[in-house]
Amino acid sequence: MSNQGQDNKPQTKAPDHSLEHIGYLRRVRKEKISIRIIQFMILVMAFGLWEICANAKIVDPFITSQPTRIIQTIIRLYEEGVLFQHIGVTCLEAVVGFVLGTLLGTIIAIILWWSEFLSKVLEPYLVVLNSLPKIALGPVFIVWIGAGPAAIIVMTLAISLIVTVLEVLNGFLAIDEEKIKLVQTFGGTKSQILTKVLLPASSPTFINALKINIGLSWVGVIVGEFLVSKAGLGYLIVYGGQVFKLDLVMTSVIILGVAATVMYQGVVYLEKFLVKNKV
Repeated sequence: MSNQGQDNKPQTKAPDHSLEHIGYLRRVRKEKISIRIIQFMILVMAFGLWEICANAKIVDPFITSQPTRIIQTIIRLYEEGVLFQHIGVTCLEAVVGFVLGTLLGTIIAIILWWSEFLSKVLEPYLVVLNSLPKIALGPVFIVWIGAGPAAIIVMTLAISLIVTVLEVLNGFLAIDEEKIKLVQTFGGTKSQILTKVLLPASSPTFINALKINIGLSWVGVIVGEFLVSKAGLGYLIVYGGQVFKLDLVMTSVIILGVAATVMYQGVVYLEKFLVKNKV
């Protein structure tokens, strides 16, 4: 009977979080909101000051343009039906170059980690290729591949690939040797060390490589479009500079900044997902 009475007693569930922890989470949330608000205010103030200085002729709006003229240029490009065409061409080239550079760079880094002999053989060549000004190879790529999106993507790869290889490879080499020896002690193969130790432990390095690749990919795409493209934001910048339509130049630069920010935020969300799921 006494046991039945005990079983019938309501079970009290322990709180998931303490009051101190809840207060800490609220403070963190408020801090994030405050940061976003301040960032937005700085952006609004910068564009507002830009507009005021242009209207007051403190700066020459013909040279620096101004926000209202940029908005008018965006509307005009939209009405002409070419706005999303140019944005789409540049974004597609940037995404393809970014993905290929990241994948190929990671694969090459894995191969170099797998073969220490090959890594030592290729190390000086990687250093030289990394220091080489790849932009100077643009005309060579155009002659080899032809004037088109393929040459732009190859230019993007040339700029981002070696950096990715070195970044990921250095991340592999920085992994604690004790963890690798532990797996080897239990009879782990090299492929198991790669999949169970190196890749999971190198996720921060991989995320950093992605963040670096974003900027390098956009540099490669814009440089390629400067040289060869007949469409895209880089083409609009070159065309606007040639015909002194600097509103078009500044509009393209602003759109590039927005596109690069969106791409960067995608990597930030990927990083949060990996941390949340402890991948």
